[in-house]
Order: sequence, then structure tokens, then C-alpha cells
Amino acid sequence: MIRLTALFSCLALVAACGGGGTRYSSYNATTYQSPGARMSTPLGQPAPKLFARGPIASACEASGRKQANRERCGCVQAVADMSLSNADQRRGVGFFNDPHSAQEMRTSSSSSNEAFWKRWKAFGDQAGQLCG
Repeated sequence: MIRLTALFSCLALVAACGGGGTRYSSYNATTYQSPGARMSTPLGQPAPKLFARGPIASACEASGRKQANRERCGCVQAVADMSLSNADQRRGVGFFNDPHSAQEMRTSSSSSNEAFWKRWKAFGDQAGQLCG
């Protein structure tokens, strides 16, 4: 659970930088309602879940973590598409296979690494709220 929290925190950091009109942008994000989901809106309608495919979702699914299923990883990718640039997504993919590299990034004295970490943390926080 600590690794998942660290991962989402890393993803949140990347989110703060914003995104451009790229193939990973928010226009690719869609909503997905799993057949067994029981979430609902205040009006009793099923609440759709975010879902997208991309580098973050692929790395998430390949990470082998218990909570890393297609639905959750797709949601995390959709949040990444709405909040991270291509470069930040590619940079953050490595954290899935090597969580220690996220710690090294977080403690780095480089101003660019610090800025990236803040974006990644904001993204992780947002993904945790929307995809929890």
C-alpha cells in the first residue's frame, strides 16, 4: 500500500505541469463503467469511471501489484492524460518498475527534479481521489 501511495504521489507530481495537445491529452480520456460497479451519482445514476490507454496504464498493469488491474490502471492513465505532459508521463513510467528511483527524484537537489516531483505528487493525489 505504501508503494501504491508513493506511486500515486509520484503521478500527482507530474500532473501539475499540465499537458498539451498530444496523443496523451485529455481528449483521449473516456469514461468506463465496469459491469459490477455500484457507485452512483446523487440522482441514482451509475457514476462513470475514467478510462484511457497509454504509457502509464501499461506500466501500471505490468508492475505486478495486487491493486494494479486494467480498470484502475486505465483510470490512472486518464488522470495522467488530463494533467501531465508526454514528457512527464514518459519520465514517470520508470517509477512503476523502480519505486526507489521515485525516492531519489524526490530527494534530489535539482530544481527541475523538484518541479517534476511537485507535478508528480499532485497527479498522484488526484489519481488517488478519482481512481481509489
